[in-house]
Amino acid sequence: MKKPPSADGTPPEPSPGKRPRTRRIILDAGPAAPAGPASTALYMSRFLDYVRHERALSDNTQLAYRRDLRDFSAWLAGRNPAALNVRDLGDYFSALQKRGLARASVARQAATLRTFYAFLQLEGVLQESPAELIAAARRDDAIPGTLSPEQVERLLESPSATTSTGQRDRALLELLYATGCRVTEVSTLRMTDIHLEEAFCTCRGKGNKERVVPLGRRAIEGVKLWLAGPRGLFAGQAASPPGWVLLSSRGNRLSRMRIWEIVKEHAVAAGIPPDIGPHTLRHSFATHLVAGGVDLRHVQEMLGHASIATTQRYTHVDASRLKSVHGKFHPRG
Repeated sequence: MKKPPSADGTPPEPSPGKRPRTRRIILDAGPAAPAGPASTALYMSRFLDYVRHERALSDNTQLAYRRDLRDFSAWLAGRNPAALNVRDLGDYFSALQKRGLARASVARQAATLRTFYAFLQLEGVLQESPAELIAAARRDDAIPGTLSPEQVERLLESPSATTSTGQRDRALLELLYATGCRVTEVSTLRMTDIHLEEAFCTCRGKGNKERVVPLGRRAIEGVKLWLAGPRGLFAGQAASPPGWVLLSSRGNRLSRMRIWEIVKEHAVAAGIPPDIGPHTLRHSFATHLVAGGVDLRHVQEMLGHASIATTQRYTHVDASRLKSVHGKFHPRG
């Protein structure tokens, strides 16, 4: 019986003691495939075709795989990846750690190689994957910096309400904090995804999964001001009518990089340390909801987390509230 993919989209692993099914559709090479840069490039190119066409993973996931494999290929220095053993891969991860990569980055690299080697098994290039025996570095469960409600207020008030770019930036920041969306989800938000009268928007997250996220009054006001005013002027600069909610001054979709820059610019203007980004508002959104007593399942749904375990890291951030609840209700509090 075929195993379904896991929740995070990684390929199903073969059962212990069973040889993986050999497809030989994309790649027809055996364990004795020639070593060298050409074979390495072939393996990696076919793998990227696989995740693009057969797995239909998001563009960002494909880019992450491509970057990780580029690092891995540089470290291989012409060696055949199909000829490596677990000790060789251990040397690679040691080299990553010596470079000072964060634990999360090393863990992502490990996940990439497990998926890559599972693909080589699937194609019959390997019978056993050495990457299965690599224990990934444990992800750091600490939440990246969050803002206090007062800091969020200063940040959201930073853009001018009287200029075209200021109204656009205010709509952007309000959407980021009101929805907890990832930067890509906000960047790719279309006009048909916004339902201001019903007070919600539709976001497309990882794996192109859709979810409905409520919009608060402040966010609705900010978006209405932008849509009724300067958006039409910005859209007029484009060759054809753009369908995106947030636009650049040339009428193009507001890019992820530009959104990062806008958040940092207004952080400086609001007197907030500039080492924040769009994800800081996502973390602040979740932290403030949990602190306010919102059920964790609801927070998980709004964030688009596949697993409740990912959302649970927000439960330890409000120890003071838990202490007060314990003191109020416990018999010996």
